[in-house]
Amino acid sequence: MRFLFFSVLFLAMGMKTFSQDSAAFKGKYPDTKTVGQTDDFFGTKVADPYRWLEDDQSAETKDWVIRENEVTNDYLAKIPYRAKIKKRLAQLWNYEKYSAPFTEGDYTYYYKNDGLQNQSVLYRQKGKDAAEVFLDPNKFSKDGTSSLGGIDFSRDGSLAAYQISEGGSDWRKVIVIDTKTKKRLEDTLLNIKFSGISWLDNDGFYYSSYDKPKEGSALSGKTQFHKLFFHKLGSKQADDTLIFGGEDMPRRYISGTVTEDQRFLIITAANSTYGNELYVLDLMDKDASIMAIASGFDNMYEVVYEADGKLYILTDKDAPNAKLVRISAYTPVFTPNQLIIPETPYPLTVTSCSNKLFAHYIKDAVSEVKQYSIDGLKEMDIALSGGLGTVGGFSGKYDDTVVYYTFTSYNTPSTIYKYDTRSGQSVVYKKPVLQFKQVSFISEQVFYASKDGTKIPMIITYKKGPRPERKPCPLLLYGYGGFNISLTPSFSPSAIAFMENGGVYVVANLRGGGEKGETWHQAGTKMNKQNVFDDFIAAAEYLIKENYTSKDLLAISGASNGGLLIGACMTQRPDLFKVCFPAVGVMDMLRYNKFTAGAGWASDYGTAEDSKEMFDYLYKYSPVHNVKKGTCYPAIMVTTADHDDRVVPAHSFKFAAALQAAQACDKPVLINIETKAGHGAGKPTSMLLQEQADKWAFLFWNMGLAYEPR
Repeated sequence: MRFLFFSVLFLAMGMKTFSQDSAAFKGKYPDTKTVGQTDDFFGTKVADPYRWLEDDQSAETKDWVIRENEVTNDYLAKIPYRAKIKKRLAQLWNYEKYSAPFTEGDYTYYYKNDGLQNQSVLYRQKGKDAAEVFLDPNKFSKDGTSSLGGIDFSRDGSLAAYQISEGGSDWRKVIVIDTKTKKRLEDTLLNIKFSGISWLDNDGFYYSSYDKPKEGSALSGKTQFHKLFFHKLGSKQADDTLIFGGEDMPRRYISGTVTEDQRFLIITAANSTYGNELYVLDLMDKDASIMAIASGFDNMYEVVYEADGKLYILTDKDAPNAKLVRISAYTPVFTPNQLIIPETPYPLTVTSCSNKLFAHYIKDAVSEVKQYSIDGLKEMDIALSGGLGTVGGFSGKYDDTVVYYTFTSYNTPSTIYKYDTRSGQSVVYKKPVLQFKQVSFISEQVFYASKDGTKIPMIITYKKGPRPERKPCPLLLYGYGGFNISLTPSFSPSAIAFMENGGVYVVANLRGGGEKGETWHQAGTKMNKQNVFDDFIAAAEYLIKENYTSKDLLAISGASNGGLLIGACMTQRPDLFKVCFPAVGVMDMLRYNKFTAGAGWASDYGTAEDSKEMFDYLYKYSPVHNVKKGTCYPAIMVTTADHDDRVVPAHSFKFAAALQAAQACDKPVLINIETKAGHGAGKPTSMLLQEQADKWAFLFWNMGLAYEPR
């Protein structure tokens, strides 16, 4: 066995412990009524006693939310070091954060957060002139809960359209401004969802949205048919032209993007989160019609670059780890001789800038980047420093002369580099100044065997120290495992606060994610979904066996699909974990497709209506349906938000109610319901600080450990 040299502060430095009876829940959970609702799935009657909590706008549900929050706040307020944790988090969070710069027209733009601002501010600079504030989202609302959902500029940079999200909702407003004067040019566009903005010169722009739900809650109502519109500048939104989609061509997700030279409109259409169609419209030909490039939903297609009428398309057709091909936009037919960047054993994405192609690979969750010419000639491997980390960027316009990229890891906040495409040399452009010593923390990657023997990568991060023997530490295990999403290393001030107090922070790269390509993704979907839970449970067992932690010091955390992961694992193995944090999770696997855009997740999950076999499989692991009375569950804090219109809060409401009714011991089962927040994007810093302080306070308290700020 190879030993790590990390500090175990709660042992080696005399960290105080106390009787865990202090953390026991001694209060009373709110009374939650039950109803006699049942559903029939292929002859199986399924009770749904908390169905009424799905109506998030009812007075009854709002009253239940208030009562649950009162219980949770009362419990958290009794933790003596809660305020100390929040203070330390604020110190760690308080450093300047920059984005990589980008050019629009005569200006260079970048985002900056002074440290504790609720929202990052968009600045711009012309040549060597002093930088000025261009757009300050902190002024969108007094409490910081409205955020900038994106901004897109016209080709010459003279116009911009930016999106505002209120209270974390996926529904957006769009405001059009003259960038020179920063003045609004027309009425605000409303009710736009899951959309980018793509300008056609200065005439107007393309955007996508759904009809606002007419029945039920605007936050939870089902959104079914996406529509691509063209908005002519100065016209009314009601007069916008439907370009693609709607009831005559029902697609759940549609986007339209104009190529940089303004010659083509690229349309992507999909019915679920994996697999899409691809279309092209020649904007230079007034008589042209939309042509199909790729039909069906069995594969992924993405146009990543266009030049001289040629489209560079990233696809996983006949290449599970993806390849880049080039076809004519005028005669869009795939042939074998169009290969530009071939498939490798590692998943591929591609960006472009300065007429170069940059191939980004994920090798066991860690970034590698290679530079290619637009004809597919490999020019160099890009040397990256910093160890196990994630690279972003290498994107821009045809004529950009400077390329930027970012590097981050579990112990390195995002550092911006300027890159020379001729020499391959990188220089630091912006590096944050921190409130801790970066060299004090180290990450290592291990590979462990899952239940079926599959080797799963996992990165373990901890604080270095002098002690040459390993003893169990408080440990947080995080996972996701779905939708082809890769969990690659990224910096978190919150995790630093945990690790500097003896904690070990671990991320497992489970099947269902994209860390090893589409085959890895499919191995964690539909009738293979249990693989994801087995991978996570095996990670916990490995960490205990290798003496990183123990059952009494092990916490698990995940959000969204990762919230489902936590819900499934804690109901399958309640004996294995001490503390559980299921956040904004998909907890009712029989009804998830009834709300908002949930039906689009069927490519990963399947639905209970598909077949009896699929229903039986979902029913067997659905967290809400597998809570068993008489079970002693770990200490649990469910988190959700009242404006979450991605994974509606009813999932968490029903799960928490079921757990509170079933809990057979005095370990707390709490639900923390944030108001004026959504699925997570755009959440203000003040809210994040309190959320993370509550999380670590709950963890230490229920592990019987004191907290000492470092």
